[in-house]
Formats: sequence, structure tokens, C-alpha cells
Amino acid sequence: MRRLAIRLLVLLATVLGLTAAPAHASAAPRAAAPFKVVAFYNGTWDAAHIDFVKEANAWFPRAAAENGFTYTATTDWQLLANGGVNDYQVVLFLDDAPKTAAQRSGFERYMRAGGGWMGFHSSAFTTDAGSWPWYHHTFLGSGNFRSNTWGPTSAVLRTDDRTHPSTTGLPATFTSAVSEWYSWSGDLRANPDIRILASVDPTSFPLGTDPNQSWYSGDYPLVWTNARYRMLYANFGHNAMDYASGTRLSTTFASPTQNRFLLDGLKWLGGAAGGPAPEDPISGTAWYSLAGDASGACVDARAAATANGTPVQQYMCNGTLAQQFQFRATDGGYSRIAIRGNPQQVIDVAGVSTADNAPLQLWSYGGTGNQQWLPVREASGSYRFTARHSGKCLSTTGGTADGVQLVQRACDGSTAQSFRLAARP
Repeated sequence: MRRLAIRLLVLLATVLGLTAAPAHASAAPRAAAPFKVVAFYNGTWDAAHIDFVKEANAWFPRAAAENGFTYTATTDWQLLANGGVNDYQVVLFLDDAPKTAAQRSGFERYMRAGGGWMGFHSSAFTTDAGSWPWYHHTFLGSGNFRSNTWGPTSAVLRTDDRTHPSTTGLPATFTSAVSEWYSWSGDLRANPDIRILASVDPTSFPLGTDPNQSWYSGDYPLVWTNARYRMLYANFGHNAMDYASGTRLSTTFASPTQNRFLLDGLKWLGGAAGGPAPEDPISGTAWYSLAGDASGACVDARAAATANGTPVQQYMCNGTLAQQFQFRATDGGYSRIAIRGNPQQVIDVAGVSTADNAPLQLWSYGGTGNQQWLPVREASGSYRFTARHSGKCLSTTGGTADGVQLVQRACDGSTAQSFRLAARP
């Protein structure tokens, strides 16, 4: 009887344990998909900007640990020039922007390839926008610095767009943390690529404490994105300071609502910027863009056409259907690469040629070897694609110019034959 009682107790404990476990598991929060953030800064100019950098480099690591991403801070801007950012899904500019031609072209290449970016306050500051027109006019849309408020104050912000992933959690209006605020020569609302997310609410006026450096009326966008890129710019990032003693008088992270925008914005930037995880195969049901490691441009159907003979080219990544493809398995690991605008049309080597530099085009799928590609994952996480009929690789011809038709070439391991995949909704 004693043994039977013990067995019954053990059985009862086991049953209770099994029934309790699912309730506990369902209560646990689901882990966020991990992504990597690298923040660039100089930390050498203006005590308020330097203090913001110090504060950011303390706040972001804590936020990273709590929200499923990693955070690295660096003053080595040359990482932008030599591909050192390619393993990161998000780049931050805390207090400055790239200065050398190599750094600037590297950053542009990273963004064109679908990378994510968030910039703060002085990362957009310039009085010479023409020295880097792509960044200040095309990418940011802000142009030159025009005016600022002084001294630093909080502002009531109006959430202009509550449908963007970074702003869906924001109220119609909210109070920001303290900052100095900039205005710009560029008309952001007239720019068709710019999407204003938040701006100064009229209840903030007058904004500033110095009557000669205050805003009394007008339209002042403070947070925006560019629809052609995965990016966010936030005008804040200047703490109030006692300049004589170097004492911090405010914190950029004092507003929980503003912090919500930062975290939701980072998750948007990091969650969709990368391709499939290294251990995962390419999904046969997902759609992907393919960005060249050498050019930063995306594989694209010229003029968004889908007719037989449409050239397959490289073009600045823009998220359109002309740049979205699906890998539909055939056999032996090969796939046909179908375009989203008309999935019957696939990437095809013209004329079933086996020669180097044979051009690529769209053509109706017929099951031939020149329409089937073997995806091979490289150590970097990029892919190369080998044509079944020729054994040659899908390749760019060098350079970064838009409109250059893609070809097949003997596989040589170069970045001209490496492409990063990014999943598209």
C-alpha cells in the first residue's frame, strides 16, 4: 500500500507539472527577432552633442538587452568605406555624418542595398548641402540648415502619420524630451519621397527661450522617413547643458513616448532589412529583393515590364514589384526565379547561351536549364546563383550605374556575383 501511495503521488505530481507548463509558457513573452545595430559618432564638437553621445551609448545597450538586438558604438567611420557595416542591419549616426568620398559612397551603397539607418539632430546639419547632394537633398531632403531654436526646450509634437511601423504606438500629440530644434531650406512636405511622421504642434509656440531664436509660427517637421529607403531621421539629440561646468541639465531619453518611437523605429529598421537567417533555406513562398554586394543596386526588370525579352538589370533598390522575386524549386536544389509582377516570367539566359557575358532577360518558364538557378549561400550570408545549363554565375558587369543589364559569367568568387536577399511583405 505504501508503494502504491508513493506511485500515485509521483503520477499526480507529473500530471500537475504537465498541465502547469503550457500556462507558464504561454505567459512568457515571445522573443523578438535579433538584429545588429552599429552607431557612429565623433564626440568631439559641442558639449551638448558630446553629452547626448555619452547618454545614447549608455541607453541603447540597455534597450538592446531588453528588446532583442545588439548595439555596437564606434568612431571608426572607415567601416562605411570598407564594407565593415555589411553584417549590421541598422546604422545610427549619433552626432555627425561621413566626411570622405569613400565613406560616403560606402554608406550610399549600404542604403541602396536595403540597409537600415537612423540619424539624430546634427547628423543632418550642413550649410553646404551641395558638397554631398545625394545625402542632403535626395536621401534626407532637408538641404541646408536654416534656423534653430534656443535654448533647448521640450516641444509638443503632432504625430502626422500614425500608420508607419515606427509611429503606430504613438498618440495624436505628445511631449518630447528637451532638445534644440533645427529647420531646413528643403521643403520636406513638397518632396514626394518624404513621409513626415511628426512635427511641431502649434500649441508649442513660441518654441525657445531666446526671443531672437524662437519659433512663433510655421510648419516644422521633426521626424520623417524617405519612402525610397529604409531610414528614419529624428531632429532631437541635443541636451540642455551648463556649458561653464559641463553639467547635463536634461536628458534626451526623458520622454517614454519618444522612447517608444525609437524602439519601434529600430525594430522596423532591423526586422525587415536582413534576408533569411543563415541557417534557413530560401523560402519557396516568400518574395525577395536581391541586392548586389558590389553595386548595392537591386536585380530589376527594366521599366517594370514583364514581357518576354525584358532586360534584367541592376537598379537602385526601391521596393517595387519589378525588384521582387520568388524561388520556386524544380529539382536537384535548382529553382526558377519568378518575378512578382507576373510569376510565369522568370530570369532566363538569352538564347540558351553558354558564353560569358550572355545577357539575362525575363522569359516565360518552359523548364529549360537556362531558366534554372542553384542558390549557394556564401560565408558572408550572401548568395551566388549558378545557371543549370552552363554552370556559370548570375553576375553584374561592374560599376554602380543604374540600367546595366545583368549577364552570366564564369563563377569567380567576386562580389559582382554575390547578392543579399531581403524578404518583402
